Amino acid sequence: MSEPRYRQLAQTFAKAIRTGRLPPGSRLPTHRAFAEEFGVALATATRVYRELERRGLVVGEAGRGTFVRDPDMPLTTGLRQDEGADSVDLMFNMPGNAGDADLLRQSLRKLASSGDLEAMLRYQPHGGRWHERRILAGYHTKAIGPVRAEDLLMTSGGQHGLSIVAMALLKPGDAVAVDALTYPGFRAVAELRGLELVPIATQQGVMDPDQLERRCQTRRLRAAYLMPTVHNPLGSVMDEAARQRIVTIARRHDLILIEDGAYGFLHPSAPPALSQLAPERTVYIGSFSKNLATGLRIGYVAGTEGFTDPLIAAIRASTWNVPALVSALVTGWIEDGTLAEKERHRRQDGAMRQRLCRDVLGDAVQGHPNAGFAWLPLPAGQRAAPIIAQLKQEGIAISGAEPFATTTAVPQALRLAFGGIDPDRLPGIFARIAAAVRSGGNSPPR
Repeated sequence: MSEPRYRQLAQTFAKAIRTGRLPPGSRLPTHRAFAEEFGVALATATRVYRELERRGLVVGEAGRGTFVRDPDMPLTTGLRQDEGADSVDLMFNMPGNAGDADLLRQSLRKLASSGDLEAMLRYQPHGGRWHERRILAGYHTKAIGPVRAEDLLMTSGGQHGLSIVAMALLKPGDAVAVDALTYPGFRAVAELRGLELVPIATQQGVMDPDQLERRCQTRRLRAAYLMPTVHNPLGSVMDEAARQRIVTIARRHDLILIEDGAYGFLHPSAPPALSQLAPERTVYIGSFSKNLATGLRIGYVAGTEGFTDPLIAAIRASTWNVPALVSALVTGWIEDGTLAEKERHRRQDGAMRQRLCRDVLGDAVQGHPNAGFAWLPLPAGQRAAPIIAQLKQEGIAISGAEPFATTTAVPQALRLAFGGIDPDRLPGIFARIAAAVRSGGNSPPR
């Protein structure tokens, strides 16, 4: 049986895009012009464009047309997706919605007509332009707690913030307490910097202060890395009593507290941040990747006066400064209320996705009620590897616990990242994951 005409045409265009004959940014003909050129019905032309968009090869922009995307930059992750009909990547969380591109376009137009573009072409202060640091300090003060603009430095994303903290405040060989399950990005920083990660058991999804105390009594720890508000990957939130105990231990044993707040906006009623309970020894890592867009690469580090100079030196040695174009966009969105609206939408969107996940996978799922990611411990006796392999054969890329584990024994669990995935597809995706878990990865691929 011959392949439908729309799929034949889609395949021809897909090949042209992947071989570079249609480079990224190329504008495709209108649907009507396409139909006339290839002698097909308008409905067939529309199906061709939908198929190309589904494969992540083109993007339609209201009022402007359809444009070729970079095929090496899929919509939902930093990894390349397969182009099968059921292909989906649940390894990286990339929240977003259809209106984000229009917002960027409008903001760039506004910036082009009113911004000081000449100044943006020059080197910027290492810690960020002063008026923008004040805006970020106001944002932090409202969301987290008071911070002086003098003690806030702008970074090229949260990952850059973690890197400069390790570069400026820690030495190779230093031991850092971390959760038994922690953010893989900090593991990467630690490996590059030559830090020793000391896993601390969790209690109800957060670092156990009692075990941290015992560790401090038996060996010298220089710092502790924590995500007290919306832990990644567990989604847990540390209560105030545990935070107070962590602070007491840090003061007793002279620990630097590295507080990662990448997902903190998902829980706006959180207990006081570590940076507020122990401002003299805490550096707070802020990021705009999850509440705005991962590609903007802007964040900040808020610390104390004693940390500022070495952190500025690390920024100078790594990126010199945050690109002024990006910082102007983000601080503008803070001032006009766009960021607050985006954060509200991200919470609502995450809550909807969590409900879809739990409707299918049940109470075994762990995750924050507003997060676009979840943790699924496997039943006793099951291993993650065959389940991951089966789902990969079905076109679903998913992560196990290995990237997050800091212990020798790795838990048998799955990490699901579903922010940015078409919500209409999620029930079916979750059903296939549930089936793979029930079979232990032994079902024939679909």
